[in-house]
Amino acid sequence: MQLTYSAQPQQPTGGIAGWATGLVETFGGPGAGLAIALENLFPPLPSEVILPLTGFAAGQGVLSLTSALFWTTLGSVVGALALYWIGVMVGRDRMHALWGKLPLVKASDLVRTEEWFAKHGTKAVFFGRMVPVFRSLISVPAGVERMPLHVFVTLTTLGSLIWNAVLVMAGYWLGDRWETVGTYVGFASKAVLALAAVALVTYVVLRLRGGKRSRRHSS
Repeated sequence: MQLTYSAQPQQPTGGIAGWATGLVETFGGPGAGLAIALENLFPPLPSEVILPLTGFAAGQGVLSLTSALFWTTLGSVVGALALYWIGVMVGRDRMHALWGKLPLVKASDLVRTEEWFAKHGTKAVFFGRMVPVFRSLISVPAGVERMPLHVFVTLTTLGSLIWNAVLVMAGYWLGDRWETVGTYVGFASKAVLALAAVALVTYVVLRLRGGKRSRRHSS
C-alpha cells in the first residue's frame, strides 16, 4: 500500500492565531479588519500574529492581497478613531484634573507633554502606527489635544498601511512559516516596552529624589 502525504500547510487552530484564522476563514477581508480593529482597542492582541496570518491566508486563496491590505488598514483606522474619540470625550480639562490627582507628577509635566505633542504630534501619530502597543495608545492624546480629524485619519491610514503591508506581505511570502514574523517583531516589541519601563522607573526615581530635596530645603 502506498501512503500519500498532503502538502497543504496546516492552519493554526488554537489561541489568538486560531481565533484570527476563524474570523478570516468565515468573513474573509472584513474578518481580518475586525481582528485588527480589536487589536487597536486591546493592545494585548498582537498585530504581529494577526497580520502575517492574514497574509498566509491570502497565499492560500482565502482572500486576495488587495482585500487583506484594504480591510486590515480600514480596521486599523476604525480602531484608532474609537480611541481618538475617547480622548476627545476625556478632554483637556478633565485630563488636567485627573493628572493633578496622580502622585509624583506636576501640572508642568503635562503642560510640557502637551507642548511636545503640539510640536511633534504628526510624527508621533504617523510613526507610532509602526510601534507595537504605542500604535494604539497614541490615538488617545491625539484626541485629547484635538488634532484635526482629517490630519489624524490621513496619518493613521498611511502609517497603518505601511505597517500592515510589511507584515501581511511577510506572511504571504513565508507561507506556513508566517510565525517567524511574530517572533522577530515580538523581540522588537519587548525591547520597546523594556525601554519604556526603564524610562518610567527613571522618572519615578528622579521625582522621589526631587521631592526629598524640596522637603529638606523647606525644613
